[in-house]
Amino acid sequence: MRTKRQGLIIWFQHMKNIKQIKRFGHLIYVSRRLKYAVIYVEQTKVEEVETKLLKYSFVSKIDRSYKSEIRTNFDNAKPDKAKEYDYKMGI
Repeated sequence: MRTKRQGLIIWFQHMKNIKQIKRFGHLIYVSRRLKYAVIYVEQTKVEEVETKLLKYSFVSKIDRSYKSEIRTNFDNAKPDKAKEYDYKMGI
């Protein structure tokens, strides 16, 4: 069974604080130029992790990723006419 996870974008001030951010979740990406990190945390612990991270002085702000809330089931998708024509040509 997969655990539901939520992405957090953490804006920080110094690169040396990445080790402390790593402790709170699964670190996916770090931008050195823009100084932000993307971590994944279990959905049940998101609020708890946010409050703990905001207590650190090097954290500027935290944004949540809304990828888990986006609908990905496309029932009535219309087929592309150009692709249908290409498939008929190959027959």
